[in-house]
Amino acid sequence: MEENKNSNEETVDKKNYGADNIQALEGLEAVRVRPAMYIGSTDGKGLHHLVYEVLDNSIDEHLAGYCTTIDVTIHTDNSITVVDDGRGIPVGMHQKLQKSALEVVMTVLHAGGKFDKDTYKVSGGLHGVGVSCVNALSNHLMATVHREGKIYTQTYAKGKPTTEVKQIGDTDKRGTTVTFRPDDTIFSELVYDFTILAKRLRELSYLNKGLRLKLTDERETDEKGVFLHEDYFSEGGLMEFVEQIDAQAGREAFTQPPVYVVGEEDGVAVEVAFQYNRSYRENIRSYVNNINTIEGGTHVNGFRRAVSHVLKKYGEAENIFTKQKVNISSEDFREGLTAIVSVKVPEPQFKGQTKGELGNSEVTSIVSACVRRVLEAYLEENPGMAKAIINKVILAAKARNAARKAREMVQRKSVLTGTGLPGKLADCSSKDPLLSEIFLVEGDSAGGTAKQGRNREFQAILPLRGKILNVEKALEYRIYENEEIKNIFTALGVRIEEKDGNRVLNIDNLRYHKIVIMCDADVDGSHIVTLILTFFFRYMQPLVANGYIYIAAPPLYQVKKGKKSKYCWDDKERDIAVKDFGTDGVGIQRYKGLGEMNAEQLWETTMDPEHRTLRRVTIEDLEGSDAVFSMLMGDEVPPRRKFIEDNAHYANVDA
Repeated sequence: MEENKNSNEETVDKKNYGADNIQALEGLEAVRVRPAMYIGSTDGKGLHHLVYEVLDNSIDEHLAGYCTTIDVTIHTDNSITVVDDGRGIPVGMHQKLQKSALEVVMTVLHAGGKFDKDTYKVSGGLHGVGVSCVNALSNHLMATVHREGKIYTQTYAKGKPTTEVKQIGDTDKRGTTVTFRPDDTIFSELVYDFTILAKRLRELSYLNKGLRLKLTDERETDEKGVFLHEDYFSEGGLMEFVEQIDAQAGREAFTQPPVYVVGEEDGVAVEVAFQYNRSYRENIRSYVNNINTIEGGTHVNGFRRAVSHVLKKYGEAENIFTKQKVNISSEDFREGLTAIVSVKVPEPQFKGQTKGELGNSEVTSIVSACVRRVLEAYLEENPGMAKAIINKVILAAKARNAARKAREMVQRKSVLTGTGLPGKLADCSSKDPLLSEIFLVEGDSAGGTAKQGRNREFQAILPLRGKILNVEKALEYRIYENEEIKNIFTALGVRIEEKDGNRVLNIDNLRYHKIVIMCDADVDGSHIVTLILTFFFRYMQPLVANGYIYIAAPPLYQVKKGKKSKYCWDDKERDIAVKDFGTDGVGIQRYKGLGEMNAEQLWETTMDPEHRTLRRVTIEDLEGSDAVFSMLMGDEVPPRRKFIEDNAHYANVDA
């Protein structure tokens, strides 16, 4: 009884919200309590973000004119070392806090030279929590400073110093070395991906021409015992970058070399490179103080405004648009445009902690003015290129108008015909999107089997005839004329609408929150999956971003012996099953397609929520995904051949 009384008293205290309920988190405790607020997440993305935060400090030294080389090493225990040859973090006594400046930088939020514009004109780490956050989220961190002929070091554990700042020797070098091991109680993923870090370092080399970056992986060696190692260095900077983006994606550029813009106004440095290619999409990457602003911002708005204004002015002066009798939209000027927009802003204002969008309003006019001057001169000096760009704009406008009409016909049909649902669709009885799922099934035969095997209460079936249109190669209006794509639009209940001059997908009336692509487990089936994914990525990307798209995993084999049988999804499972059954009298059926299974088998292996395997489609790297879809599904053969050769060892090809 006494225990119950104490328990009740505790409950009463918790309900009384007073001064004692307020927690004051000291030092770096707030970072450890809410790490995602500071680095975005505690999964693999957050793990790699730690490296970027340390890199930012070294890059800031380069921007200030002192650092020429940065070395990044992944050690065998997945700890990281970042070495630069900058000035080295100051180690003298901080008068106000009465501790070494090195310790202040490593342990105090909102502390660092980047807040002093005499020290750093521009910097990436706006919030001043970068390296101190890394320290807070690391089991162990050691900072070593080469400065003014001396070597200093200090170690930390989970953000707290474990030693004083010590002088350990003399040196003729300068710079800062940071070694850290992420805290395994904080992060769900602890293994660094060489490819992800390589992408960031390569990107930084283009954004900072003349800066050499090196990446070494001590976890992997070649036949001679040499560690995996790559160097990144660019003399051409953004011009090389924009060419590399199109080349990697297999997009053919027709304005070469790229248009290059460099300028500065009110302390804001502008650098832009762009070119037109023969694709149907805009591809703009933007950066502020070397940070990738994925959601764009005022610098991107300024670039787009300048391109639209200059090209419209040129077309009207030449009387081209009037002759063609076509209405031009701002997006028409950007079709097939690949651009890098990079600005260095002394006091950037980002929207959100992860710095995804720039908010400084003054940057719009600064970028716009710089781009206008260069583009106007470019068109005047290159009339042939100017004509090619304007022709591209006119074709884009005509295609957009045709696409709008085709899209309206698809969406109007659903209004005029009541439900507007495709005749092939076997709908489910549930009307709750959260509970409903639709299977996009390859072929009428497999679709018929799926209709027999499904649970009619919550599973809908839409058979697709053959391979759908490759949307990467098709003009948009052709897409809405394709019968299978029209059926997908009407079955899902989504609409494409015009908003602020852009087309957006309205998914408010989405009828299913699980959209499952179910194709044969062979090469043709994989191709159809890729075609459907290309369509979703290009025209229904919000469905992918919200986690609504899945891929079914039908079994590859059924192993039988007498009355015993087992389904297997790969060769390893098959071999284990054969061994378990005993090799004598074992029969192995290799399923070439969904049609080889009856309704009961398809249900129990591929459709039953209790036993099936579904692979959710996610977008980890939007820019990388864009390049891969363009390269795999586009017109250019050489990049696709190279990709296949480089990745052939991952393929599971059944003879």
